[in-house]
Amino acid sequence: MYKNTLPIKFPANFLWGGATAANQIEGAWNVDGKGMTIEDCLPYRNVGISDFTKQFAFTSEDLKKAFENDPSIHYPKRHGIDFYNHYKEDIRLFSELGLKVYRMSISWARIYTHPWDEKPNKKGIEFYKNIFKECHKYNIEPLVTLSHYDPPVDIITKYRGWYSREVVDLFVKYAKTCFEQFGSYVKLWLTFNEVDAMLRHPVTSGGLIEDQFTEIPFEQAIYQAMHHQMLASAMAVKIGHALIPTSQIGCMMTKLEFYPFTCKPEDNLSSLKRMRGSYRYVDIQVFGEYPKYLVDEIKNKGYTLNVRNEDAEILKNGCVDFVSFSYYMTSCMAANTDGLDMAPGNTVNGVKNPYLASSEWGWQTDPMGLRIALIELYDRYRKPLFVAENGLGAKDTVTKEGTVIDPYRSEYLKYHVRAMSDAINEDGVDLFGYTWWGCIDLISESTRQMSKRYGFIYVDLDDNGNGTYKRIKKQSFDYYHEVINTNGEICEKR
Repeated sequence: MYKNTLPIKFPANFLWGGATAANQIEGAWNVDGKGMTIEDCLPYRNVGISDFTKQFAFTSEDLKKAFENDPSIHYPKRHGIDFYNHYKEDIRLFSELGLKVYRMSISWARIYTHPWDEKPNKKGIEFYKNIFKECHKYNIEPLVTLSHYDPPVDIITKYRGWYSREVVDLFVKYAKTCFEQFGSYVKLWLTFNEVDAMLRHPVTSGGLIEDQFTEIPFEQAIYQAMHHQMLASAMAVKIGHALIPTSQIGCMMTKLEFYPFTCKPEDNLSSLKRMRGSYRYVDIQVFGEYPKYLVDEIKNKGYTLNVRNEDAEILKNGCVDFVSFSYYMTSCMAANTDGLDMAPGNTVNGVKNPYLASSEWGWQTDPMGLRIALIELYDRYRKPLFVAENGLGAKDTVTKEGTVIDPYRSEYLKYHVRAMSDAINEDGVDLFGYTWWGCIDLISESTRQMSKRYGFIYVDLDDNGNGTYKRIKKQSFDYYHEVINTNGEICEKR
């Protein structure tokens, strides 16, 4: 595993924290004026590691079934971990853990029951204000994502998701409401979670259902929807800066790290192209314009996007303040994958690296890859960086004594902390925060499992929605507390 080059040291004000998303924890999917989101419509499917893509298969017929509320179909995101009714208990546990920052998201459909409503939902605003007040009670800084994989169903049924330009204005109205209502509580914001993800799972990222697009190639619809999200992000950033002058508003990407499988030039080029593809929309959010390679990519595919004259100015005036990202694993790329062992990794396929261990879900653990990712991102963007997601999904077992012994989670954390320290102290990276994904167990986004657990806090709930919802501190809870309390230095000792 990873060995430090220099002694572990983090800035005195480094933001250690945890991260969740509204659609994976809140539950209460149809109470207090909340509208329906696409996540409320995704059923649990028990699929094997080799075929996770089946989880993302979604049709208009599936949407119709979700509206029927068939009790025989389990929709895990509808109940989440019932954070809606447990938030005070959970935030108190976050405080005991020592969190300095809590990354969370706001559900658009809880703020506006229907996105075209003139007035926001008072109950929704009250709920999030209560969360922020509770965070500040324990000196926990909220980091809020405006859109985290849960577009309202209304924008799908009426507009075909983010493909339609009308959704831009609806989102900007929602963002403005959030800045106005919560600006006194929240100074750190992200516009879209893993903004590049629509290229991999367009339903949850963009509300795009493939069978709704018969007149144009579906990929063209995705590019168009991405353009609209870029405009919406830029407009939100501009409004947020105006309404909250002290705010810092960032973007968030999936940091996919790929190594050439061999030293063949062809494998190196394949790796380079694959990683370049994940940067394209962050380039827009940071630099305020389309990179030429993306313009050429769209043109070479024969696609034409509906772009207005004013769009270039909108993008230029809404650049982000910092870059955040998720990092879980690395894979390899080869120009020819025939006969090679592939690492599934849920939504991101690559060639299996023989030098790395894999989780039960095929994710290859690679702390060095995090250091490499930090260097690459800082060299490319010269913006402060924030690790918004990092963590290990594993099957945990509650002992007879009522605890969870999970040294594998503490070990994963330790080595990634070491890598971040070297990136800061040897490589000169400006990294100001780190939030462990799923600091409390939640419904997995990709597999919609409860048994794929990330948290330092166990939640008594199974894949079928059965359980008491009781919260239990895991062994790793104490370790992360020590990490935070020592500003990372404990990771050097053990």
